[in-house]
Amino acid sequence: MKIFMLVSRVPWPLEKGDKLRAYHQLKQLAKNHEVFLCCLSDKEVHPDAMAQLKSITPHVVVLRLNILIVGWRLFRALFSSKPFQVHYFFQSSAKRKVKALIDEFKPDNIYCQLIRTSEYVKHFHNYSKTLDYMDALSAGLQRRVGRTGWILNLFVREESKRLKNYEHLIFDYFEHHTIISAQDRDLIFHPERKKIEVVPNGIDSTFFTPSNDIEKKYDLVFTGNMSYPPNVDCALRLVHEILPLVHQKMPGVKLLIAGATPSRQVMQLQSEFVEVTGWMDDIRTAYSSSKIFMAPMRTGSGLQNKLLEAMCMEIPCVTSQIVARAMEAVHGEHLLIEETNEQLAECVIKLLNTPDVSNEMAKRGRQFVVSKFNWEATTDKISALWKS
Repeated sequence: MKIFMLVSRVPWPLEKGDKLRAYHQLKQLAKNHEVFLCCLSDKEVHPDAMAQLKSITPHVVVLRLNILIVGWRLFRALFSSKPFQVHYFFQSSAKRKVKALIDEFKPDNIYCQLIRTSEYVKHFHNYSKTLDYMDALSAGLQRRVGRTGWILNLFVREESKRLKNYEHLIFDYFEHHTIISAQDRDLIFHPERKKIEVVPNGIDSTFFTPSNDIEKKYDLVFTGNMSYPPNVDCALRLVHEILPLVHQKMPGVKLLIAGATPSRQVMQLQSEFVEVTGWMDDIRTAYSSSKIFMAPMRTGSGLQNKLLEAMCMEIPCVTSQIVARAMEAVHGEHLLIEETNEQLAECVIKLLNTPDVSNEMAKRGRQFVVSKFNWEATTDKISALWKS
């Protein structure tokens, strides 16, 4: 089968969730299909990206977005009902190139990742089309309302409303639909949302394996793209609200915050008890050098890759319901799930004081993730959609 895959970012390096999902799905799809990867990009492409992607498929094109046109379209978005991110990523010149590429390649299916790419192909009625919502973006933004300054809060509220309407509207332009979790599927406001196929992310369990060769220098670790607002909010919560409660009973507990592009707010968290690393060439080092992974997130959407990675590395994990619900893990069996700062601090203290309990839960967590989240199996669900 010939697949034309349209993504809004070049999926390399893998520092963002959408890039990781696109990259691993591309790898799996290319094993059984001829895949043409078309990437939009608003910035310079990483020097290793093309070689990495062309080792998977020879058909790779990057369409650079004109930043001046991006600015003009964002201005026009003020007088539109479409989401700002849809305006941001759409340019007429890029659409003409996409059409020319599709007409030449003649795919059996067009696969769009995220609704921000849907404007490029929604009127291509001669082709079967699949939309990967990935997350319920409108719900993710709605959870951020009230957690920003008042000006940014106005934008977040407006964009959430626009996304909710657009998620509904764009559904009918596509024959097939996928999303990362049942939790996210149920937040898409469309009468036929149950037809959206749940396609979780996977985990490379041969890459993310337990390691006993690295010293446990840190008690706690949190990872992710540290300019992403939900991750920034979580890092601030860990340092300002949870860590002080832990220190009341266990002084000296140290936290590692690891991940790409840390914001100014995150960088300012650096202290005697908090280390902020920024980008790490091998994120496994962050997990292996820490005793407990924590992700008490209050905002965001989708399935958190960071949690899959930590559990696969056999690290005991503590998280919040908004994260755990997407993966359907069980509290006390695979990980610990709590909501209040006091409860989360008690989880940390309990796990640090009972290493045998922690280790057993970590082993069950890895078994759960390895058995349920597999890139080959999850991507096969997309191929099954096309065959049907």
